[in-house]
Amino acid sequence: MRVNLSCRVSDPNLDARQGVNQRQIAFTVSSQALPGGSDAPLNLCLILDHSGSMGGTPLNTVRQAAVALIEKMEPTDYVSVIGFDHKANVVVPNQSAANRDGICQNINRLKASGGTCIDDAIKLSFQELNKARDGAVSQAFLLTDGENEHGSNERCVQFAQLAAEYNITLHSLGFGDNWNQDILEKIADAGGGSMVYIPSPDAAMTAFAQLLRRAQSVGLTNAHLIIELGSGVSLAAMKPIAQVAPDTIELNYTMEGNAIVVRLGDLMDDTERVILANVYIANQGANLTTEPQILSVYVRYDDPAQLLTHQNSPIVSAVGHWVQNFTADADPIVYTHVLALGKYRQTQLAEQKLQQGDTLGAATMLQSAAKTALQMGDHNAATVLQQNATRLQSGTMLNDTERKKTRMVSKTVLQMPKDRDNGSGL
Repeated sequence: MRVNLSCRVSDPNLDARQGVNQRQIAFTVSSQALPGGSDAPLNLCLILDHSGSMGGTPLNTVRQAAVALIEKMEPTDYVSVIGFDHKANVVVPNQSAANRDGICQNINRLKASGGTCIDDAIKLSFQELNKARDGAVSQAFLLTDGENEHGSNERCVQFAQLAAEYNITLHSLGFGDNWNQDILEKIADAGGGSMVYIPSPDAAMTAFAQLLRRAQSVGLTNAHLIIELGSGVSLAAMKPIAQVAPDTIELNYTMEGNAIVVRLGDLMDDTERVILANVYIANQGANLTTEPQILSVYVRYDDPAQLLTHQNSPIVSAVGHWVQNFTADADPIVYTHVLALGKYRQTQLAEQKLQQGDTLGAATMLQSAAKTALQMGDHNAATVLQQNATRLQSGTMLNDTERKKTRMVSKTVLQMPKDRDNGSGL
């Protein structure tokens, strides 16, 4: 496996008449299989809610989707299953996915009862995943349809952060409309995974299939973007770094000496991660005959198939051009990424205004987000956002389904790689 890494500047022309130029840098990262290389096995834990509210069709559908997923895994993969209601228990101890019949029998024994305790279930999943973590791609799928009434939401996020530290990717799946979107999104963001909305039982099969394909496409793990800024270059003060593809997430960073370190987690073979950084470039006596280096960047990563850790990709640089008679030369690809982040942040502001009781302010922000979505060609998002803005303007409050759809379309669409068997579904 190797890293594909490139970076683009929103406009490489820098105005020599300005004291400071603001630019966005888009980093595109993915893994690429080498000829003759082998894949690391998948080490997957399903964390399934079987509380009383899951009774009937919901649990039946989830069991069917989980069984179909197990049948799609490779015999060399590992699987475990945690079930939870008001307490958590091991339904399937970590074992080879070759034991399909035994694993599926245990999944089909799940019965609906009790309340909901998510944090204990996440904690218990670590115990099972750790049994096969070395040399594998470790992933957990958390599915729930309700509030964490018997647990602590703060502990859930803390466990998600711990998962990332142990190189475990945690995805969250919200089933129906009664789950806490704020918490499940925080869990997915902290755990380096995706947040999936399953509005109805018939969508469960597709959701599980998409996440499995994503997990199977992971080539490298524990990836970190290492950025070294050039002379006179600084990050913006507020929210300077965000992921904009495959979905939009605000990212934190740490410092290692003078280097900025951004955790990426998994790198997939066929799906690019796009990270956007907002920087300021100070004019320190512009030299029109040189190309100032804005920054240099490389990726530090693990290759589980080769049992290699802390590997470094080649260094890539972003440069600019000081010009006396400035003419904008905007990069259309970076511009689209900037729009995706704008759509997300406008929708976030709309939600904040709704929480404050400012419905007209929320409607205005949703309209702005709809226009931004149209600019980037995201017509589905534009339709949802504009419809909900119109509802608010008419004095009609958004129901749970509409608010969840609004949040989900504010993120860019997850571009799924093809399945291992020529793109067939589960």
